[in-house]
Amino acid sequence: MKIKITIALLFLILSGTNMSAQQVWSLDDCVNYAIEHNLFLKDFKYATESDEETFKQSKRSLLPNLSANTSYTINQGRTIDPNDNSIVNSDFFSNDYNLQAQIDVFRGFQKINVIKASKLAYKATQEETLQQKYLLSFRVMKAFYDIKFFEGLLAISLEQEALSQNNVDLVNRQIELGLKAGADKYEAESLLLRDQLNVTQSKNQLAAAKLSLIQEMNLENTSDINIQAGLVEKFRETNPQEIITNAIYEEAMGFLPIIKAQELRTLSAQKDISAARGNLYPSLSLFGGYGTGYFETIKDSLGMTIPFRNQFQDNAAGFVGVALNIPILNGWSFRSRIKQQKIALDRAENNLDLQEQELFQTIQQLVQEYNSLLVEYDQSFQNMEAQNLAFTIAQKRYDKGMISALDLFTAKNLFAISQNENLQVRLRAEINKSTLDFYRGLPVFNYN
Repeated sequence: MKIKITIALLFLILSGTNMSAQQVWSLDDCVNYAIEHNLFLKDFKYATESDEETFKQSKRSLLPNLSANTSYTINQGRTIDPNDNSIVNSDFFSNDYNLQAQIDVFRGFQKINVIKASKLAYKATQEETLQQKYLLSFRVMKAFYDIKFFEGLLAISLEQEALSQNNVDLVNRQIELGLKAGADKYEAESLLLRDQLNVTQSKNQLAAAKLSLIQEMNLENTSDINIQAGLVEKFRETNPQEIITNAIYEEAMGFLPIIKAQELRTLSAQKDISAARGNLYPSLSLFGGYGTGYFETIKDSLGMTIPFRNQFQDNAAGFVGVALNIPILNGWSFRSRIKQQKIALDRAENNLDLQEQELFQTIQQLVQEYNSLLVEYDQSFQNMEAQNLAFTIAQKRYDKGMISALDLFTAKNLFAISQNENLQVRLRAEINKSTLDFYRGLPVFNYN
């Protein structure tokens, strides 16, 4: 029975693995799955929840402080009667009940500024979480297109292997007919073995690319993944007039989360300075309380202890008051705190300048790469067409015995290299185009 259960569980595990491997994943599927299961992104979500609670608690700090306490005391030997402060020399017990409240009237607007600062920090964390979501999406996209590249490279390698196999078969037939010598067979088989090695290497590179995507997605219980078939047939060119660095930079500045987050961090640092300055001002607060107690030493005219209910009413007392606190000297700690907050503001402003500089340089590089890829794509396509024609001619000349197998391999290899280069340019161009579209505020990913 145990063996049957073990076999059934193993079958379910293997079935789940096969289903995951057989599923065809689109780019949007991969991105959405990665966002849902990425542990690093979850950590940012927890940080956002923490900052949200900090913001809510800063608002609750405006509420009055209310506390209640009670005590039960047993006195033995010579002691002071808490009722009238007389000295007694007998054992007795007492207990008291107190309710106190305090509310700040003015503290140099500290709490208001803390609320504003924590709200800005909370919004900044939200933007930083969104930025991590975008970064993860682009990492997944790169891994996705790496698979497409190595799938294309494998297809080219298999095509080259098939051509070499056909040449080996042709040489064998020609040897049987006495048209070629036996040495030609070894030369053709050597070239076939080299193409077979290229196929193996391409398969290994494809497996490594799939593993990278699986790891980015945090996809468990599988070592293989099938992505949506099809390559970019033609580079989607954009009107060159639209690719202007400054224009894209201005558009990105208006929505990019990392910029908005750093702007919010700067505003939050300004509010922190205002909150720190509030410590230099006098503070005013209202307080009040109500209390009562029971004392075993309180007796009536007959020497009997007055009952609890009577004492609870008779001993009741309340108080209200106003407290004014004027800071005079505190070891310069308040002013030191202000200086520290000013430094924090300087750092926040510098980080904002740094983010803006990095954004401009990134867009500048993307635009330059885009313009270069336009030229590279046309040249690589023309080169591929030319190498294809050269290989076709070389194949016909080889079939007629006009060139050696090595000359044919050279032509075939040059054609494969040109295919590889054109494929690489197409995919680089697609990633570059998608990235520029993102910075222009256009939809690139379809999020759930």
